[in-house]
Amino acid sequence: MFNLTKRQIICLVSAAALGLPFYFLTKGHIGTSNAATGMVLIMLPAFFFAMYEKDGLPFEKLLLNMISVKILRPAIRRYEVENLYEDSCGEKRAVSAGPKKGGKKSGKKRKR
Repeated sequence: MFNLTKRQIICLVSAAALGLPFYFLTKGHIGTSNAATGMVLIMLPAFFFAMYEKDGLPFEKLLLNMISVKILRPAIRRYEVENLYEDSCGEKRAVSAGPKKGGKKSGKKRKR
Protein backbone atom coordinates (compact mmCIF):
# COMPACT_ATOMS: atom_id res chain seq x y z
CA MET A 1 0.00 0.00 0.00
CA PHE A 2 1.52 3.37 -1.09
CA ASN A 3 4.79 1.48 -1.72
CA LEU A 4 5.37 1.07 2.05
CA THR A 5 6.29 -2.07 3.93
CA LYS A 6 4.04 -3.59 6.62
CA ARG A 7 6.43 -2.39 9.32
CA GLN A 8 6.32 1.18 8.02
CA ILE A 9 2.51 1.15 7.81
CA ILE A 10 2.25 -0.14 11.40
CA CYS A 11 4.64 2.55 12.66
CA LEU A 12 2.81 5.34 10.80
CA VAL A 13 -0.62 4.16 12.02
CA SER A 14 0.66 4.01 15.60
CA ALA A 15 2.09 7.53 15.21
CA ALA A 16 -1.30 8.78 14.03
CA ALA A 17 -3.05 6.91 16.84
CA LEU A 18 -0.87 8.70 19.40
CA GLY A 19 -0.54 12.14 17.82
CA LEU A 20 -4.04 12.97 16.59
CA PRO A 21 -5.88 12.41 19.90
CA PHE A 22 -3.19 14.45 21.66
CA TYR A 23 -3.78 17.34 19.26
CA PHE A 24 -7.58 17.31 19.46
CA LEU A 25 -7.64 16.91 23.27
CA THR A 26 -5.10 19.65 23.99
CA LYS A 27 -5.73 22.35 21.37
CA GLY A 28 -8.41 24.02 23.51
CA HIS A 29 -6.15 24.17 26.58
CA ILE A 30 -2.70 25.06 25.24
CA GLY A 31 -3.55 26.57 21.86
CA THR A 32 -3.40 25.26 18.33
CA SER A 33 0.27 25.97 17.69
CA ASN A 34 1.48 24.36 20.92
CA ALA A 35 -0.79 21.36 20.39
CA ALA A 36 0.55 20.88 16.86
CA THR A 37 4.13 21.10 18.14
CA GLY A 38 3.38 18.51 20.84
CA MET A 39 1.74 16.25 18.27
CA VAL A 40 4.82 16.42 16.05
CA LEU A 41 7.13 15.65 18.99
CA ILE A 42 5.00 12.65 19.96
CA MET A 43 4.84 11.32 16.39
CA LEU A 44 8.52 11.86 15.54
CA PRO A 45 9.94 8.70 17.19
CA ALA A 46 7.42 6.50 15.34
CA PHE A 47 8.35 8.13 12.02
CA PHE A 48 12.01 7.55 12.85
CA PHE A 49 11.38 3.86 13.60
CA ALA A 50 9.43 3.56 10.34
CA MET A 51 11.88 5.21 7.96
CA TYR A 52 15.45 4.88 9.35
CA GLU A 53 17.57 1.99 8.10
CA LYS A 54 21.31 1.44 8.21
CA ASP A 55 23.04 -1.43 6.41
CA GLY A 56 19.65 -3.01 5.72
CA LEU A 57 18.68 -3.17 9.41
CA PRO A 58 15.73 -1.21 10.81
CA PHE A 59 16.35 1.09 13.78
CA GLU A 60 14.89 -1.25 16.43
CA LYS A 61 17.36 -4.00 15.48
CA LEU A 62 20.24 -1.52 15.52
CA LEU A 63 19.11 -0.30 18.94
CA LEU A 64 18.91 -3.86 20.31
CA ASN A 65 22.37 -4.62 18.92
CA MET A 66 23.84 -1.49 20.52
CA ILE A 67 22.24 -2.30 23.89
CA SER A 68 23.47 -5.89 23.83
CA VAL A 69 27.04 -4.89 22.88
CA LYS A 70 27.42 -1.93 25.23
CA ILE A 71 25.32 -2.93 28.27
CA LEU A 72 24.29 -6.59 28.35
CA ARG A 73 27.50 -8.18 27.06
CA PRO A 74 30.36 -5.68 27.38
CA ALA A 75 33.75 -6.65 25.99
CA ILE A 76 36.14 -8.47 28.32
CA ARG A 77 39.69 -7.26 28.25
CA ARG A 78 41.76 -10.41 27.93
CA TYR A 79 45.21 -8.94 28.56
CA GLU A 80 46.87 -5.98 30.23
CA VAL A 81 49.48 -3.85 28.55
CA GLU A 82 52.61 -3.12 30.57
CA ASN A 83 53.69 0.51 30.41
CA LEU A 84 57.50 0.51 30.24
CA TYR A 85 57.68 4.19 31.11
CA GLU A 86 55.86 3.84 34.43
CA ASP A 87 57.55 2.83 37.68
CA SER A 88 55.93 0.71 40.42
CA CYS A 89 54.26 3.75 42.07
CA GLY A 90 52.29 4.56 38.94
CA GLU A 91 54.27 7.72 38.16
CA LYS A 92 55.77 8.20 34.74
CA ARG A 93 59.54 8.38 34.47
CA ALA A 94 61.38 11.01 32.47
CA VAL A 95 63.09 9.61 29.42
CA SER A 96 66.38 11.14 28.38
CA ALA A 97 66.47 11.92 24.71
CA GLY A 98 70.23 11.64 24.25
CA PRO A 99 72.16 13.52 21.57
CA LYS A 100 70.35 14.47 18.41
CA LYS A 101 71.70 13.24 15.12
CA GLY A 102 71.27 15.02 11.83
CA GLY A 103 69.28 17.88 13.31
CA LYS A 104 69.70 21.58 12.61
CA LYS A 105 72.52 23.37 14.37
CA SER A 106 71.65 26.17 16.70
CA GLY A 107 72.00 29.74 15.49
CA LYS A 108 74.67 30.69 18.05
CA LYS A 109 78.33 30.16 17.24
CA ARG A 110 80.78 28.95 19.81
CA LYS A 111 83.93 30.89 20.61
CA ARG A 112 87.13 28.86 20.29
